[in-house]
Amino acid sequence: MTARDLDALALERRVEALLAPFGTPGSPGCTIGVVRDGALVLHRSAGLANIEHGVPINATTTFRIASVTKQFTCAAALLLAEDGALSPEDDVAALIPEFPDLGARITLDHLMRNTSGIRDMLELLRFGGLDLAMPCSEAGLLAAICRQRSLNFAPGSRFLYSNAAFFLLGLAVERAAGVPLGAFLEKRIFAPLGMTRTRLTPRTTEVVPGLATGYLPAAGGYARAAHGFALGGEGGLVSCVEDLALWARNYETGRVGGPALVAALQHRMPFTNGALNLYARGLEAGEHRGVATIGHGGLWPGYKTAFLRAPAERIAVIVITNHGGADPGAIALQALDAALAGTPRLAPEPPLPPRHALEAMAGRWIAEDDTASFDLALRPDGVPEVRSHGMPFALAPLADGALTARRGVFCFTLRQVADGLEVEEDAERRRLYRRAPDSAELPGDLSGRYACAELDVEWEIDAAHQVTVRGPHAVAGPWRLEAIAPERFRLHIPGALADTWAELRRRPDGSIEANGARARGLIFARRG
Repeated sequence: MTARDLDALALERRVEALLAPFGTPGSPGCTIGVVRDGALVLHRSAGLANIEHGVPINATTTFRIASVTKQFTCAAALLLAEDGALSPEDDVAALIPEFPDLGARITLDHLMRNTSGIRDMLELLRFGGLDLAMPCSEAGLLAAICRQRSLNFAPGSRFLYSNAAFFLLGLAVERAAGVPLGAFLEKRIFAPLGMTRTRLTPRTTEVVPGLATGYLPAAGGYARAAHGFALGGEGGLVSCVEDLALWARNYETGRVGGPALVAALQHRMPFTNGALNLYARGLEAGEHRGVATIGHGGLWPGYKTAFLRAPAERIAVIVITNHGGADPGAIALQALDAALAGTPRLAPEPPLPPRHALEAMAGRWIAEDDTASFDLALRPDGVPEVRSHGMPFALAPLADGALTARRGVFCFTLRQVADGLEVEEDAERRRLYRRAPDSAELPGDLSGRYACAELDVEWEIDAAHQVTVRGPHAVAGPWRLEAIAPERFRLHIPGALADTWAELRRRPDGSIEANGARARGLIFARRG
């Protein structure tokens, strides 16, 4: 065997080892593809596409790839810009007249870069009791967005992930093109590239050939993942490894859109304060062990995807799973390590701080300047894990001793300082966190009704501090309130995808300010 043959064999065995946990009988599965120099050099799968019928994942199995859709929606908008049908600098309201005046000019480019400040529609509906497992139409999603009268921040000043932004972008593409988004993508991208198993599926009830069933871990095994929201430019694609490999090659060949489209998708812009945004257009730039990367993840109940490229190395890794408990992002990085093994381009991974130092950081931390808080703990394997708004993410070491989030599109780099923990967020902004008090109590006069006009939602807090939610789509609860500091609380919100929490603060006028991970500054006025 030649050295290249041996390298290929080593990569194959490493990928098979990554897939081994999915080979347990009765387990959902995972599929991994490695693209090198524009060719799919390795494609392996393990586990079941459908547990009930014992159907294994194979080369033709398709999956919901969720937010990996976003780069395709951006590509569609950029192709229309080349056609002269729109411009990235167009005001959103010019193409979507029903979009409200939020006191600032918001462009299509703000949508593509997650700098619009528009609150995330999924979180808006969650605050109103509507979980992803429940049905919600495109009209319902648009209505939730259009009820807003304020923003998370001034457009262009910050980064915050927003599914609403890409939902609107998909709608703008449809109106500029005069055809449904799926039809435009098929004609201009999928058909020319030979992506025959990729399609937009606006309705989750649609029958899709070869589609794997999504599963979530449950007591004693797995449960089918329920999801009922309409899907569009933010996450509606179904695809597979082979088709995404064809798309990865397009970043090198420019067959669709030419070099201009490839460059435009990967182009990064600074915030208004001059700091460079890590998010390009439907893609997130990063670095792994000294290697520049760009890509995106996808998450939908029962489905997870990682689409990761190392452009200078001409390597792409694609990981898709129908196992809701898997971590395809971590798998993709390990597969990238294997693909680059033995090369000087891959720097050594910095070690974690000593365990005693990590244990000293464990606990609950709260920011002094707003409602933000997080919990930090060590996993059984010794890796530090943060839980923010209920969502867990592992921390990885940096060369300077800091710890940074492994979770995609989430800006969180933690450093110890004399007064507590400092967290660097988007736009290079830093926030100081101090330890939460050892104990806190919910105030006795908190019970009552609170209404938010921007959500058309009422929260009723009873004497036992349980919250009943009445919104335009659902009645939900009871939800649990937890005190974390004087006049500061967490509202725990159960969901099909995950149990999350909103950060609440009671204001001097008796109203409650609610902040989620992607929807901030919502005011619930007291009604009685």
